[in-house]
Amino acid sequence: MMKMKMRSLVAIAVFLETVYAISLGVVNTEGGLVRGENIALEAGRHMDIFKGIPFADVPETLMKPKPHPGWDDVLDATAFKDICLQMHVVFNTTTGSTDCLYLNIWVPHNGSVSSDMPVMVWIYGGAFLIGSATGIQYIGQELAGRGNVIVVSIGYRVGSLGFLSTGEQELPGNYGLWDQQAAIAWVHRNIRKFGGDPENITIFGESAGGVSVSLQTLSPHNKGLFKRAISQSGVAVSPWVINKNPREYAVEVALKVKCPTDEGMASCLKEMDPVVLTLVGSFNLSRSASEPILCNLELSPVIDGDFLPDHPSKLFHNAADIDFIAGVNDMDGYFFTSIDIPSVSSDQLPVTVEAVEKLLAAFIKDKGDAALQAALSLYNSTWEPTPSQESIKKTLVHIETDFLFLASTQAALKLHADNAKTGRTYSYLFSEPNQGHISPIFRPFPQWMGADHTDDVPYVFGKPYTAPLLYLAESHRDLSGYMIAYWTNFARTGDPNEGELSVPATWPTFNSTGQKFVELNSKMNESYVGENMRMPFVDLWTNVIPNIIPE
Repeated sequence: MMKMKMRSLVAIAVFLETVYAISLGVVNTEGGLVRGENIALEAGRHMDIFKGIPFADVPETLMKPKPHPGWDDVLDATAFKDICLQMHVVFNTTTGSTDCLYLNIWVPHNGSVSSDMPVMVWIYGGAFLIGSATGIQYIGQELAGRGNVIVVSIGYRVGSLGFLSTGEQELPGNYGLWDQQAAIAWVHRNIRKFGGDPENITIFGESAGGVSVSLQTLSPHNKGLFKRAISQSGVAVSPWVINKNPREYAVEVALKVKCPTDEGMASCLKEMDPVVLTLVGSFNLSRSASEPILCNLELSPVIDGDFLPDHPSKLFHNAADIDFIAGVNDMDGYFFTSIDIPSVSSDQLPVTVEAVEKLLAAFIKDKGDAALQAALSLYNSTWEPTPSQESIKKTLVHIETDFLFLASTQAALKLHADNAKTGRTYSYLFSEPNQGHISPIFRPFPQWMGADHTDDVPYVFGKPYTAPLLYLAESHRDLSGYMIAYWTNFARTGDPNEGELSVPATWPTFNSTGQKFVELNSKMNESYVGENMRMPFVDLWTNVIPNIIPE
């Protein structure tokens, strides 16, 4: 009898907890009513999660997104929608759907239903070819809950459907960027209904997502829509971003699908099966050091005279009042180097000194022997008289990291700081060694490995808290806590040091005369603040080589 009473009391308690859970309930958006899921967090806190809210209509092929017509009944927003149509990772089939312009929202409540919360909008990466807002890496629950911010993840078109362009008005391209812009605008118009502050929105992303964030800050179409931005491992002036010859690739695609290549090309391509267009826009991974993988993105943003009225380097005045964080991982180029030169990732296969010269020549191109010799003399200046395999391999990784990510990120930071009015500028280097050091069963990497491309993302999203078998050390949770603190403090106040969470080191602002940065690492303390990050190498790529006139 006593057990039955206890069970009844427990059942009543659970019922009351459900009934009186702190929740937004049904939310009235511009398209109609939506109902998400309410979950309990620790210490009596709750969170509302909304999955699959449409921010635009099903897009027409190679056209800008259009407003969603709305719905009549209450929308069940408890399941993720399809990702945008793209090549499967094996690159011989497609996955996803054209009906993919949806977003997801995580809203934490602390004692009462939230209001006027900072908002963080995540834009995923994937070389503008793949990616999704629903990847397991991008679940916003930990970041939202621990940082006490609203997190939003958005979908956008990739590959041919997102970026195929003739470079002319009939097929201008940048459709994926317009999708992102439509999602940001929807958040600005609707987020107050979810407890967010539309005047305190931060957009953030990594790799092509970091580039996208940077481009969104520069486009004149985003005035007043967001206040801050974080670009991780990719900025608008990265050398692999702007497609300078879009028509050339559009003609290749047209020939493959038997469309004309004259004035009828654009209309024919728009009538093609989206799956066919996606398949012909696949990416060939068989590259060599003479043709580096990231120098061959045929499907990427273009200067269209609309979203991007000019080259990104000339548009930083549009970001004058936006607070901006940008940074890189210390071995961001490792993944790409291991594709370009597979022996870099092998303990058995040696690399030669000549590989360094060959890789530099591929990046310098057409600049002549003087540029190549200047680069060679700098990169081999730290070698032993007879360089070890480790020295050569690390140098190859540093070349790709410097050229593809670091130098351009420092250039973007300088352009932002030089054009800033009220906007503040912050620089970082993420240096936590790759997990292959601790869990080689999962990710075997060489012992000299630093932080590879994307290694920072799980820490931002709190993965060490939810996957302790992948992140074995308590120090990994420490680092995740540091990054969540910096990122959400910045979203809240525009200053990564000021907010609701304490940080291990004071992060100084970046300016042209004092190019200071913070090094993000599980061991970090106040001494992890530096200045002039790899300045000789940055100077090589941003000043020395561009100013060399070939003989």
